[in-house]
This record gives sequence, C-alpha cells and structure tokens, in this order.
Amino acid sequence: MNAPVNMTQRVSLVSLDDTAMCDRIEAFVHEQSGSVFHRPAWLKAVEAGTGHRGCGLVAEQLGVVTGWLPLTEVRSPLFGSTLVSSGFGVGGGVLADCKTVAGELARSAEEHAERYGFASIELRGGPVPANWQSWEDKHCGFERALAADDDAELLAIPRKARAEVRKGLKNGLMVRIGRNAEDLSAHYVVYAESVRNLGTPVFPKRLFAEMLSAFPDSSDILTVFKDDAPIASVLSFYHNGAVLPFWGGGSFAARAARANELMYYELMLHARRQGMERFDFGRSKTESGPYKFKKNWGFEPKPLTYSEWTAPGESARDIDPTSEAYSRKIALWQKLPLVLANTIGPFIARDLA
Repeated sequence: MNAPVNMTQRVSLVSLDDTAMCDRIEAFVHEQSGSVFHRPAWLKAVEAGTGHRGCGLVAEQLGVVTGWLPLTEVRSPLFGSTLVSSGFGVGGGVLADCKTVAGELARSAEEHAERYGFASIELRGGPVPANWQSWEDKHCGFERALAADDDAELLAIPRKARAEVRKGLKNGLMVRIGRNAEDLSAHYVVYAESVRNLGTPVFPKRLFAEMLSAFPDSSDILTVFKDDAPIASVLSFYHNGAVLPFWGGGSFAARAARANELMYYELMLHARRQGMERFDFGRSKTESGPYKFKKNWGFEPKPLTYSEWTAPGESARDIDPTSEAYSRKIALWQKLPLVLANTIGPFIARDLA
C-alpha cells in the first residue's frame, strides 16, 4: 500500500520480516526519543506471544525515514477487530518529524483498516489525527527522576509510604533479580494470582517469555521472596534512560509483608545502578487504587492523551475493566479457583491487546 505525500515522499506498509527496514525504524525511534512500544522488537514479541500480527506504516522521503506508526492487528471473536498502537503497551501512536507526515500516516492507517476489515484504530499517545475522537481523562502517567544514592532515594518517598518501605526492609525478605526460566516462573505465579484477585484474566506466560527474549539487554524480573516463596514480582524494561516496571503484582501475603513497597524501592536502586535516570511508574486509571498508590509515593499524575477512529457504521471496542459492562464479570472472575483462572485466562487476555 502506497499513499503519496508529495513527489518524493511515500507511506508504505511494513512487514516485520523485513529486517533491514526494522533496523532503520529502530534507529528512527531512537532518534525521535520514541517509547519502547514504538519499537519493532515490541511488535514482534507481541506477535510471537499472542498470535496477533504486528506491522506498521512507515513514511520515507528520499530514502530517509520521516515517520512511523506501529500497529498490532487484533482480531478477536470476543472483542472484535481493531488496530492498536501499540498492542499491550501504554504508549505508541504516530511518531513523525512534522505534522504533515503525521497526518498522512493516520490517513493511511484508516485506509488499511477499511481495506482489511478492522472496525477501529486505537492510538495510545502521539499527535491526535484530525477528526478523530480523543480523551485525556481516563489514564495518567507517573514519572520522576531517580535520586543520587540509596539513602536519598528512600528520603524522596513521602513519609507515610517511606514508613511502609522501612517495614518491608525489616521483614527479612529476599530480593532476586534475573531473567531465566526460574525467574519467569516465579513472576508468573505471583502475577497470575494478583490479576485474578483484581478480577481480570492473566496474559499468556509466553508473552512475557517473548518480551524477555526480544529485549535481552533491557529487561529483567525482580522478585521478592518470603520463606523461599515468591510473593511480589515485577517484569521491567529499560529504555531511553528510564526503568518501566510494567507487569507486576503481589499475592495476598505481600500485603502484610510490605513486599510490594519493598519491590519498587529495590527496583529504584537497581535501576540507578544500571545507569537509569528516571523511574516511569506507568499508567493508571484516573482516581483508581494504583493511581492513589503512585501519588502517595510522590509521583505527580500527568494525563495521557489517547485517540480513536471508527469505521463508518462500526462501534469502538470496549475492553475497559472499570466500565459497567464488566463489573459483574470482574466480581465473578475474582471468585474463580486460581487453577481455573490461569487455564482459561490467557485465551481471553491475549485479545486484550
């Protein structure tokens, strides 16, 4: 698919099998300070881990990349068909060196959606295309600079949250950081219980394995143990000077042990030792429990702008777990035996890209 921008510029559909082009796009993402969710490596890991095809639209002028829109093609019998930028990410959207190129990439995405039967397009960040619906009241991001040393990091946490961290430090918990099969298994046990308790299905374990494989030098797992049993764990990414604790959670036992508090504090220390300068606490639903937890840690919420296009006569998909349509389902899911939730959950969650 080619859509001319001018005599020397074009927009084309990219296959992730085109290694040379993916390398050029990776370089462009780096030059533009794009997110980890813009990287072709992210799209490839999502495809390998869930089966949802990754692709994208690239703009070029005289052989130079001038814009990029990463896309995950989600086709779900439960939630419909949509293009997401980027699948399973909290960021993405159009990355371009000017508004003109950004507009052409958005128009080309609309053409791609209509041609291949996608009902909608979701952009998680980036400029809002003309005539698209947008909002910034549903999610907030949280980020701050890391402190200069361990003591300063502890003091940077507000008093009440700092007291919880100190309790965790006194509980004789063990912290392990790694990225092998044992680390992944420990993480999945904790994460699966955590999301079941929240009433949502767990993502496939293979998605996490593929992410670790796709980012061998910029991802790891930090797990907190009590009496040799994992009770809190987080899979993090390191990108553009920031650590992103992305998939994390704790068991019921983590609450009394203050393991979640210890986990994030230890990750801050570890990230600084890896050369990171910022702690990106990710997104949370506005005024939700995690939103308030992050504010209590001294992070200032910053509204995130998302946008959406729907094809004529179609409706946008609804995968918002806080909507009324899902409240009863969440309550039922929380009551499922963990073994059952972990068995059927990945088949559902793989479509919640």
